[in-house]
Amino acid sequence: MTWGWTGIRGTWGTPEAEASLDALAEVAVGWNCVTYAALQDKPSSTQIHWRDEPTVTDDEIRWAIRGARARGQKVILKPVVNCADGTWRAFIGFFEIDVPGEHGWADWWASYTEFVVHHARIAQDEAVELFVIGCEMVRADRREAEWRELIRQVRAVYDGPITYNCDKYQEDHITWWDAVDVISASGYYPSGGWPAQLDRIERVVRAHNKPFLFIEAGCPSRAGSAARPNDWTFGGEADMQEQADYLAEMFREAGARDWVDGFVLWDWPAQLYAREEAASNRDYCPYAKPGAEVVREFYASRS
Repeated sequence: MTWGWTGIRGTWGTPEAEASLDALAEVAVGWNCVTYAALQDKPSSTQIHWRDEPTVTDDEIRWAIRGARARGQKVILKPVVNCADGTWRAFIGFFEIDVPGEHGWADWWASYTEFVVHHARIAQDEAVELFVIGCEMVRADRREAEWRELIRQVRAVYDGPITYNCDKYQEDHITWWDAVDVISASGYYPSGGWPAQLDRIERVVRAHNKPFLFIEAGCPSRAGSAARPNDWTFGGEADMQEQADYLAEMFREAGARDWVDGFVLWDWPAQLYAREEAASNRDYCPYAKPGAEVVREFYASRS
C-alpha cells in the first residue's frame, strides 16, 4: 500500500498517523510504500524545494519507515516531485537542447539528482528494501543518459534494489529498463482492458527478465471510476462497490500472470477519515470499505 501521500510536514509522527499505520496493518499488507512529494513551482521550473514546507522532514520519513517496520512490513521509499501550480509531473520538461538564457534540462536534473540522492542515503541508513528513483515523469522518460547517470549516483550511496515507476501505457517506451533492478508501473487500466494491457506489458518484462510490479494501482470509490481509474478529478457519486469490484477484477486478471510480482495500491493517507464516513468517501483509500476486504483476502491468500 502507498502510505502517507502527499507527505505534508507536521502530519507524520502524530497520533493520527500512528492510528493510520495501525489500521493499515489490519489489511494484511506486507509492503509499505512510504511516499511523499517535494514541489517545484511549475513544470518549467528548474529548482525543487525539497528542503522546504510542505514536504515532510527527514525525521518524519525515518519515523514512517520505522513505524512500518514495527508492524512487520517491508518498506519501499518513494520520493516524488510535484508542481505547486497543480500541473501533473508528467509535463515537467524543457527544450531538447539547452539554450542559453532559458530554463533547461541540465539545471533541473542537477536539482532532481540532489533531491533523489539525498533520500537514497536515507534509504541506505534505514535498510529500505526498495528505492524508487522517479514516478510518472513521462516527458523526462526519454532523457536516457540522465536517468543512467542518476542511477549511477544512487547506487553509489544505496546498495539495495532500484526501480522506476513509469506511467500507465509507457512500459514499452522506456529504453533504460536494463539499468534498474525492478520494472514497475502505474496500473490504472480501465475495467475490461486488463487482458490486452497485460499482454503488452508481458513482452517488456520477458524481454528484460526482471521482476515486475504495479507500484501504483487502484480505483476511487465513485460511480464510473472503474472506466477511468486514473482520474482523481472524476465527479461520480460515492460508490464503495465500484471500487471493490474493480479491485477484484484487477487481482483476478493480473494475479493470474506469473510475471506480476506484486501490487502497491493507491493509497492510504496519514490522517484517515472516520470509519463512519467511509460510505461517503470518494477517494482511493479502501479503509472501512468493501474494497478493504477484497485487498485483505487477496494479500492473505498470497502470504
